[in-house]
Amino acid sequence: MTSHTSTIRPAAVAGSFYPRDPKLLRAQLAQMFDTVPPESGQAHAPKMLVAPHAGYQYSGAIAARAYALLAPQRDRIRRVVLIGPAHRVAFRGIAVPSVDAFWSPLGAVPLDTAAIEALRSLPQVSVADAPHAWEHSLEVHLPFLQSVLAEFSIVPLIVGDASPLDVAQVLETLWGGQETVVIVSSDLSHYHEYALARQIDASTVQAVLRMETGIDHEQACGATPINAALLCARRHGLHPRLLDLRNSGDTAGPRDRVVGYCAIAFDEVADRDARDAG
Repeated sequence: MTSHTSTIRPAAVAGSFYPRDPKLLRAQLAQMFDTVPPESGQAHAPKMLVAPHAGYQYSGAIAARAYALLAPQRDRIRRVVLIGPAHRVAFRGIAVPSVDAFWSPLGAVPLDTAAIEALRSLPQVSVADAPHAWEHSLEVHLPFLQSVLAEFSIVPLIVGDASPLDVAQVLETLWGGQETVVIVSSDLSHYHEYALARQIDASTVQAVLRMETGIDHEQACGATPINAALLCARRHGLHPRLLDLRNSGDTAGPRDRVVGYCAIAFDEVADRDARDAG
């Protein structure tokens, strides 16, 4: 019998994008969740969320609007498909890591290694640790997930040069049932003046809410994962709703060069009908 040594991806942006100290991190998360208005009549958590991935002082409050919706199902959701764009390493396809867990200051988050193994037969998926090593687009979501869920595992997917159809095939393979939620990590426009950014981002969000799959990378850095998610949402009859739309000029930055952020939930139609009836 061979022994297996567990491998863990260390936190790469703790201390810069969010606090490294667990007490400070928990306090900041609690403060952000305290600003979220309460929801009524939500029977189930959304099947899919779009949430931003900037430093917490910039986009954390927007992300909290999305993650608060998962808290009522903290014991039911056991697997999180976490998908975002590559910022640091150029590659083709979709990269999954070889490690067993991702580390955050709140502890280790195990990977669903069986699900990752099942993806390896897909030609667009490769096992590559380099795209994950310094990537922030997935890591910044881990403390939010650790705050709102009980025991869960993740399937971390970094998207390089890939088509929305190729990415959608991967998401379909992992779709699952109520135990699985999909988190799409993306910011919106980058480095426009405040008023122009608001116009661009409002247009982008309206396109997403209309389930249009032509989002480009000037509109959202995670355009490919968003377009893939929209393909899946249409196939499964999900209904999108906007939770929050702001930019760094609204939160912690100057207004001459801003980055846009949104939080969007995708509900199953039965959940939406139940909520509307209430």
